[in-house]
Amino acid sequence: MNRLTAPAANSPNAVDAENAVFALTKRKEHTSMKPKNTICLWFDKDAHEAARFYAATFPDSEVTAVHKAPGDYPGGKEGDVLTVEFTVRGIPCLGLNGGPEFRHSEAFSFQIATGNQEETDRYWNAIVSNGGRESQCGWCKDRWGLSWQITPRVLTEALAAGGGEAKRAFEAMMPMKKIDVATIEAARRG
Repeated sequence: MNRLTAPAANSPNAVDAENAVFALTKRKEHTSMKPKNTICLWFDKDAHEAARFYAATFPDSEVTAVHKAPGDYPGGKEGDVLTVEFTVRGIPCLGLNGGPEFRHSEAFSFQIATGNQEETDRYWNAIVSNGGRESQCGWCKDRWGLSWQITPRVLTEALAAGGGEAKRAFEAMMPMKKIDVATIEAARRG
């Protein structure tokens, strides 16, 4: 009878076997784990369209699942898209098509950190040119009413520095709509 035996603890095969088990376990954990916290965003009826837009606009973003209603509900009918699972910059979200009763407000926003003017322009222009609206100090709203802060890191770093640098950067930012990186950098230097 041929018996399988575990390799000796100090043999190279033992390390390989242990690594294989660890890798398999890690893979299984990763694929079966649901996030412990998901942002739920209420939409009238177009959560899927919004999620597709966010996935096309921001890196590390995707639509991961679409679920249809198993029966009629106040905001729709059986078979309509009820919820959409998606990520925005790696943050898990759930879009709920709940009807027109609740609207988004500035009390919730996504803050998107950008590395330069080109990235700032790309996100800002994508949101505003797709039916969104400009606001003040780097804020804009998409066409579904969700607020976004498109914030260059140079601004957050200046504000975190405190003192005169923060004051100058803050004063430069206040009249802006879309943040101008060169103006913030100049204000930092004084």
